[in-house]
Amino acid sequence: MKKFLFLITCFVFTLIASANVSMPKIFGVNMVLQRNQPIPVWGWASANEKITVQFNKQVKTTKADKNGDWKISLDPEPAGGPFSLTVKGKNEISFANVLVGEVWICSGQSNMEMPIAGWGKINNYQQEVSAANFPQIRQIKVPNTVSPTPQKDINGGEWKECSPATAGDFTAAGYFFALQLYKELKVPVGLINTSWGGTHSETWTSRVAFEQSDEFKDMIAKVPTTGLDEIAKKKAAAVRKKIEDLQGALNNNTNTEQWKEFSFDASKWPHMKLPGTWEEQGLPELDGVVWFRIDVTVADADAGKAGIVSLAKIDDEDVTYVNGAKVGSNDKWDEDRRYAIPAGILKAGKNTIAVRVKDNGGGGGIYGDPLKMELTVNGKSQSLAGEWSFKVESMLEGNASLGPNSYPTLLFNAMLNPLIPYAFKGVIWYQGESNAGRAYQYRKAFPLMINDWRKHWAAGDFPFYFVQLSSFNAGNGNSEKGSTWAELREAQTMTLSLPNTGMAVTTDIGDAKDIHPKNKQEVGKRLAAIALSKTYGIAGEFSGPLYESMKVDGNRVIISFTHAAGLMARDKYGYIKGFEIAGADQQFHFAKAMVDGNKIIVWQEGIANPAAVRYGWADDAGEANLFNKDGFPASPFRTDNWKGITEAGKFEPEH
Repeated sequence: MKKFLFLITCFVFTLIASANVSMPKIFGVNMVLQRNQPIPVWGWASANEKITVQFNKQVKTTKADKNGDWKISLDPEPAGGPFSLTVKGKNEISFANVLVGEVWICSGQSNMEMPIAGWGKINNYQQEVSAANFPQIRQIKVPNTVSPTPQKDINGGEWKECSPATAGDFTAAGYFFALQLYKELKVPVGLINTSWGGTHSETWTSRVAFEQSDEFKDMIAKVPTTGLDEIAKKKAAAVRKKIEDLQGALNNNTNTEQWKEFSFDASKWPHMKLPGTWEEQGLPELDGVVWFRIDVTVADADAGKAGIVSLAKIDDEDVTYVNGAKVGSNDKWDEDRRYAIPAGILKAGKNTIAVRVKDNGGGGGIYGDPLKMELTVNGKSQSLAGEWSFKVESMLEGNASLGPNSYPTLLFNAMLNPLIPYAFKGVIWYQGESNAGRAYQYRKAFPLMINDWRKHWAAGDFPFYFVQLSSFNAGNGNSEKGSTWAELREAQTMTLSLPNTGMAVTTDIGDAKDIHPKNKQEVGKRLAAIALSKTYGIAGEFSGPLYESMKVDGNRVIISFTHAAGLMARDKYGYIKGFEIAGADQQFHFAKAMVDGNKIIVWQEGIANPAAVRYGWADDAGEANLFNKDGFPASPFRTDNWKGITEAGKFEPEH
């Protein structure tokens, strides 16, 4: 009888627990709700449970369906607050300090995820953080999560008011976008930051979109909907086998401390060229610990003197030794390493530098600028770029888990689908670096993703504004060799054919040696200029010159643009740079260019019959300097449609 009563009691408590009203984690204290639009509020409860939602002066009721799902649409509200949102069923949930204003989704890869401080460290980040006292600007960061199937809820996240204590974690591009809106509109601004570095657009797109696409339907048919965890375990086993084929057994319990010592014999270790991530050099999918060693020679006269070892950047963590002595460590994946070598460590003749690198996810290894890999002693430097010995110490536990790019749809399922149907005004997007190798296909992949999001929200063609790839010397690409980044920028420009889109050009504020340029202030301002004009109807230019047409006149080509008021070269030289011209042989040469009203005239004395013009057609397009009078740079373009280098690139799942 006691056992029976105990079971009945447990059953009753289970029923009570299941009756509790619950809501998605996108709702919370400090949140911002979208003004002047119906406000969806939804969640879960017991079947047929009565639900009451109270907000400001509104009170609405509904019943949960047989599955326990419920949804109420509040009437549009003007900007204001703070208010409380209260939801009552058999229990009560209340969220305080809720504002009504403008809500924008911020998404993409690392240049959107990049925080003001933290690893981002944008220009003047200390001053920006200390000045960021704007409690009506708020952000929620959706945790980085993958899922093989669409989820109903995110697995965490918290709305935070913008203050010097919190601003360092805000998306930098999103924050400066929000700041401009706040200053102009004088209303609260909420940012839903759902972004993840290094991710493809395909992981942000739903399965149904691929299934309905002629370009991608064959690809998605090969992707399973179940059993992905088991597949991931097989992937980890394959990674382990590849490592062991390369270097022998992985002895995770070996005393690897000896690997730092000068006396240790690493002559049988395999070699890797540095700088460069290990994924690119035979260790794909590896998250774990790898040791690197190199021998260098020090002159007799410099023995015993202090020195400096520079190792560019290391993803994620390192401990660095010289002749067995620790000289430094760092856990910031985007920081250059520069460690002082105390006097008395360096010897005449051979010396050994050993680096223990731990990668927690994504790319791993010693990477960055080869010129920042050097040993400096007594004012003399020798390069450390080149062949290093290496050995894998261990694979991280959990290496079998799925990464965001392992399959398409994983981030749509986990980081976007749970947000639907939260009301918002529009999207700002910064991504493309990871798709550059198949830029031609991005002409279809990017619009497919945008339309997919619009269909899922069923809220019409909401604003979708994006950042064109900045300048970065990804692979020395140019017109002669071909440029993946130029072709990706072209695909982004072509996406402007979709309704209610806009593009911020940033080639002038990039960094040839850093894929994460630090001037996010200007990125945010340019995105905000688009929104203020196209979404909020505030008069003003929002775009740089966009190529419209060309006309050949003898040996000259006349280029027409839109957004072309007051064309000018904006740098200290005063003449226009970045144009190239080619004849029928398709061989491009640097061209002269001059302004003629709202047109540009391009020519090169050695080309009598020009056939095509290109502008800023390179990975690093930083020298291109054509602007309009409002200070917006011209977008790179080409007038030809000659075969590019990415036309054969097709998306395939990693496994």
